[in-house]
Amino acid sequence: MNKNKKRVVLPSRPDPPTVDQILEDINRTAPSDPVFSVLEQSGQVNPLPLSVSSDVSRSSDSDVDMKFLQCRRYLELNERLQEARGRLLRQREELKAAGEQLDRDVEKVKGQTL
Repeated sequence: MNKNKKRVVLPSRPDPPTVDQILEDINRTAPSDPVFSVLEQSGQVNPLPLSVSSDVSRSSDSDVDMKFLQCRRYLELNERLQEARGRLLRQREELKAAGEQLDRDVEKVKGQTL
């Protein structure tokens, strides 16, 4: 191991931006910004940025709510899947141990004279 290497200390992570800072950034973004053109091509958003004072339509609110519920459902299902995986692994080990015990018992019976 090379002892001449100095350990690099990274600066601490900056605080995340506030909602107001994010909205200000979005409102200052030009409609030609690559983010909006990529989102427009994928059909995810209107190419023009939203202003703070603009009213968001109910349909986009319901889309957000629907996506939130889908994400939440996904996380719940993923957690259940992980629990099921753990149960299956335990049951597999139990079956393996039972099979090995059965093999030993069969060999023991085969070895007995009737």
